[in-house]
Amino acid sequence: MPKFIHAADLHLGSPLQGLSVRDPALLSRFRGATRQALTNLVELALERRVDLLLVAGDLFDGDWKDQSTGLFFIREMSRLASAGIEIVLLRGNHDAQSVITRELRLPAGVRWLSTERPESLDFPRLGLAVHGQSFAERAVAENLARDYPAPLAGRFNIGMLHTSLEGATEHARYAPTSLADLCQRGYDYWALGHIHARRVLCEAPYVVFPGNLQGRHPRETGGKGATLVTVEGQRVVALEELCCDAARWVTLELDLTGVEQLGELDQRWVDAVESATREAAGRPLAIRAQLTGTTSLHSSLLARHGAALDSLGQYLEQLSAHLPAPHCIEKVKLLTRLPSESAGLSAGLLGELRSMLEQAQQDPELCSALQKELAGLGPFLPHELLDNARSGQAREFTAPTERVDALLAEASEAIFAQLLGGAN
Repeated sequence: MPKFIHAADLHLGSPLQGLSVRDPALLSRFRGATRQALTNLVELALERRVDLLLVAGDLFDGDWKDQSTGLFFIREMSRLASAGIEIVLLRGNHDAQSVITRELRLPAGVRWLSTERPESLDFPRLGLAVHGQSFAERAVAENLARDYPAPLAGRFNIGMLHTSLEGATEHARYAPTSLADLCQRGYDYWALGHIHARRVLCEAPYVVFPGNLQGRHPRETGGKGATLVTVEGQRVVALEELCCDAARWVTLELDLTGVEQLGELDQRWVDAVESATREAAGRPLAIRAQLTGTTSLHSSLLARHGAALDSLGQYLEQLSAHLPAPHCIEKVKLLTRLPSESAGLSAGLLGELRSMLEQAQQDPELCSALQKELAGLGPFLPHELLDNARSGQAREFTAPTERVDALLAEASEAIFAQLLGGAN
C-alpha cells in the first residue's frame, strides 16, 4: 500500500509576526520554527516510510536574503531522496517563478511541476499519478484546474493546486476554483495549498487543505502540520494528521465571573497554562490571554492593564514562570466588566469628574488643581491616547470614531479604577 504525505505553505524564511520576547533562547526557537518544522516533517516521512512527499505551494516565503535558506532545504530533501522517497513540489504565490530569483540544484527524485502548463507525473512503481501546474507569476487570476489533464487509467490520481477556492475569504484570491470544478476532473485526491487551516472539504474524491506547517502569527493557533495518506488500489484507506510545528500560538480564555480574589485568578491562570503546555508536548508557546466575565477584580486588572509596561501581562507571565515548558505572553485582552452595582458607582463618579472638567475650562485655579491630582494617572491610560497627547496631536486624532470612543471609555474606566485604589 503506497503512502504519501501532503504538505503545503511551509513559508521557509518567514519572520514570525507580532512577537516580542524578552528571553533570547525562547525568541531563537520561534525564529527558527519554520525550519525546524520542515525537519520534523522529514523525520516523520522517514519514520513512517512514505513513498512520496507533495508540497502544494509556498514552500518559501519569498526570495531569500541569503543562500542559507536554499541550502537548508536541499539538505533536508537530500535526506528523503537518499531513502528513495519521491518529492513533487508546486510553486504558489509566495514562491512563484517570478519571485524566487536564485536557482536550486535539486537532488535526484525532487521535481517542480511546470509553470508553463499543467503536467502529469507518472509513478508506475507506486501506482500513483500527480497532476498540477506551478505559478509562473505571483498573481494568478485564472482557474488553472480547468485545464488539468485527464486522469491516467489504472492509477490513483492526485491533483495539486495552490488556490483560494470559492468561498474562502481569509486569504488572497489566487487561482480561484470551485469544489465542483475539482470533483469533475475525475481525480481520486486533491492536494491543495494556500489556506492555512486544515480542512477536509470532500471525501469522494478527497479534497484536502493540510494547513500550514508552522503557525506564523497569533491568528494561526493550535497544532500545525501535514496529512499522511495511505492508498490501496484506487482509494484512500487512511487519512492521518501529522503535527510538525516547532512552536505554537495559543489563546487562553479565562472567565472570571464571580471571582473576587486575585489568588483565584492566579490558580486559574496557572492551570490553563499547564493544560496548554501539556497539549503542546513541550513546544514553546506564545500565549494570548483573554480575561472575560463580570468580576469585582475588573478595576484592579484594568489599572494594571493600562500601565505603560503592560504590567498585567508581566504579572501573568510571573505567575506561570515556574512551569517547565517555555512560554511568553504575546498579548492580554481584558474583556472583563464590573458587577452592575459597581458599574453604577463608576458612572456616578465619572459624571462628577466630567462636570469638574467642564468647570475647569472656565476656572484656571480649578484646572491647575485637577492637573496635579490626575498627574499620576498617565501610566494607567491607553497608550494610544497618551502617545497622541505627548506629540501634541490630540486634536488631530485620526482613528475611526468607534476606536476613539473605545479608547475614551477605557480611559474613563482606568480613572475610575485609580479613584477606587484598584492599582493597589
